[in-house]
Amino acid sequence: MTIISLLLLATLLPHLTFTAHVNVGIVNGTEAKPHSRPYMVSLQRSHSHVCGGFLISNKFVMTAAHCWMTNQKLTAMVGAHDLTKNEGSVRIEVQSYHKHPDFNIHNFQNDIMILKLQKEVELNEIVKVISIPTRGGDIKADSACSVAGWGKLSLKGRKSKRLMEADVKIMNNTECNNKWKNNFSASQMICVYGHGGSCSGDSGGPLVCGHTAVGITSFGGPRVCNSPKRPEVYAKISAYLPWIHNCKC
Repeated sequence: MTIISLLLLATLLPHLTFTAHVNVGIVNGTEAKPHSRPYMVSLQRSHSHVCGGFLISNKFVMTAAHCWMTNQKLTAMVGAHDLTKNEGSVRIEVQSYHKHPDFNIHNFQNDIMILKLQKEVELNEIVKVISIPTRGGDIKADSACSVAGWGKLSLKGRKSKRLMEADVKIMNNTECNNKWKNNFSASQMICVYGHGGSCSGDSGGPLVCGHTAVGITSFGGPRVCNSPKRPEVYAKISAYLPWIHNCKC
C-alpha cells in the first residue's frame, strides 16, 4: 500500500482478485518535523524511493511483503527527512528478505516482511528503533494514531521528497468489514479513518499508536486516496508475533 514503482505496480495488477491500490502515501497531511520519526526508512531501488519501512532493531527493518519481488535489490536509507539531501542519512544494502510464508498477493493476507541489513545501523539522535506490540489483541476503536511516508500527496500527484505525516483513528472492525467485505480480515488487519491518510507511494510504512508501531501500510481504494468508502488497510503486527520471534532471519 510506493513506496513501489509503476513498473512493479503493473506487474502486480494482473494478479489482484479485488480492486485496490497497493502503494500508499500521505494526503491531507503536513510535513513532519525533520527527524521527529527517526525510525522511518526509505526503501530504494537504484536510488529511487519505492517503499517505506521502519527500524525494529539496529539490523532489521519491517515493511510490507508486497514491497519486494524476487531478484530485486533494495537499499535502506535511514536518518532521512528530505530524500534530495544528505542531512546525515545513511544508505545500507539489504542482506536478506524474509516475507511471511503465507503472504498472498491476491488478497494481501499476511502482508508483512522483515529485511536484514548488511550491517548494523549506528543509532543516534536521527536514527532510532520503534517498538512493536509485545502481545496480541486489537487496538481500541477511535484510538488516536498516525501514519507517515514519502508517498504521493494525491492519487495523481507527485511523490513528496520530504517526510509527510497525518493523524488517523482506528476504525471499528465491523465497519471496516462492511466496507471491504471478504477482503478484510479482522484477525490480521486494521482499518483507519481521518481527514488525512495514506495514498499511492508509501506502502510498508508504520501505523503508529502512542510510541508503538501497530500496523504496516498495505492497501486501499483504487481511484481515491483516504476514501471513507474504501478505508486504508494495515497489516496487524500483533497477529504475527510468533512468526516474528521465530523468524530465521
